[in-house]
Amino acid sequence: MIGEEAKNEAAPPMQLRPVGIVRSPSKEPSLVAESGDLEWRPKEGRREWQTLVSELVIDSGLAGILDGIEGFSHLLVLYWAHLVLPEGRSIIKAHPMGRKDLPLVGIFATCSPARPNTILATVVRLLEHKENVLKVEGLDALDGSPIVDIKPYHSSYYARDDVEEADWMLRIEREFAEGLIAGGDSKESQ
Repeated sequence: MIGEEAKNEAAPPMQLRPVGIVRSPSKEPSLVAESGDLEWRPKEGRREWQTLVSELVIDSGLAGILDGIEGFSHLLVLYWAHLVLPEGRSIIKAHPMGRKDLPLVGIFATCSPARPNTILATVVRLLEHKENVLKVEGLDALDGSPIVDIKPYHSSYYARDDVEEADWMLRIEREFAEGLIAGGDSKESQ
């Protein structure tokens, strides 16, 4: 049994340290882990996260780490969903967006931040690079989220032509596009 083998093997210690912090007008999560499932709590009057402009403030002690980044229009930002409570980190299955009309699926089949390791990733458009600050559009992280890593987005490396998505995910995307679901700024939960 693979799971048992993994438990018995001594894994090397992992060390993550933030390389910076997100500065965003988005302060509260729209998706919250609660009572062993997810709950969608869109905020009235808030902008969609796809057009939200945020800043990635990189540790000034990492001089030079951003050199050359302006050669890319898009970046892959990995960040820590810092408001996910321990209860949210133990969810194994959930209804996507907390919707009982959608199937109960394993948390790794969702984009939910309620997961064992609250590392999230978003592709953003790079708008500006000044010293240790990147201004980006489309980041779904909340203000204060620690940045774990930033990578340039390569269309030849990440893009795939043969992508398939679950029917329920396509339904959610269609409902957002049609305005049937009120949008929130972030998929990050507490």
